[in-house]
Amino acid sequence: MKSAHSQKGMSVVSWLMLLSVVAFFASAAFKVLPHYFDYMSLEKIITSVETDKAADVRSVNDFYNHVSKGLQVNSIRGFNMQDALKLKLENNEFRAHLKYEKREPLIENIDLVVRFDKEFRVRMP
Repeated sequence: MKSAHSQKGMSVVSWLMLLSVVAFFASAAFKVLPHYFDYMSLEKIITSVETDKAADVRSVNDFYNHVSKGLQVNSIRGFNMQDALKLKLENNEFRAHLKYEKREPLIENIDLVVRFDKEFRVRMP
C-alpha cells in the first residue's frame, strides 16, 4: 500500500465537486448574460436618437416608436416599454429614464434578478 505522501493529484470526488461548481456558475451566467446584452442594445437604441438623422425624432411618441422599432430589429421580446422607459422633453433634449428588472429561475424557488436603472440625456437631432 502506498503512503499518502506519495499520492499526487485530485481524487475523482474532488473533480466531480469542482465540475459541479463550475457547471452551476456557468448555468447562472448563461441565464443572466442575455439580459445584459439586451440592456446594451437598449442603450444603443436610446442614444442613437441623437446621431440618427433619418429617424427624425421630434416628440415623445416619435421616441417611443424609434425604440419600438429598435426592439423589433434586435429581437428583444418580453420587454414592457411603457413601464420601463419614462420620457420627458425639456429644452430640446429628451430625458429618458430606463428602469426595469428581469428574473430568471435558477433552482426551485431561487431566482436570479438583474436590475437596470439609468438616466439618459439625448439631444434632439
